[in-house]
Amino acid sequence: MNKKYTLIKNYEFRNVFNKGKYFGSNTIEAIIKENNRNYNRIGIAISSKICKAVKRNKIKRLIRENYRNNFKDIKKGYDIVFLWNKKIPVEMAEYNKIAISMKKIFEKAGII
Repeated sequence: MNKKYTLIKNYEFRNVFNKGKYFGSNTIEAIIKENNRNYNRIGIAISSKICKAVKRNKIKRLIRENYRNNFKDIKKGYDIVFLWNKKIPVEMAEYNKIAISMKKIFEKAGII
């Protein structure tokens, strides 16, 4: 994924957290905010309290891959931050479960 399409700086994440709308699902949660651009930017924030780095990176890879497969169907002009649901064990991180959760979130948000 190109750096142009990712949220990197702390102030970008804070802006989405403070002004965005929260949408939850089974395994992942998302905070979505309009960005007045003609492309979407995503960020993934997974707390280090949930698990070690290897498992956090696995979750990030699964989320990025699901987004990459679905981004053509999503409306443009949004900043999206994905979070892992703390109540769900990390061992439950599977491609299909994340795909279903992501689709539910985008339907709730009305951006699909």
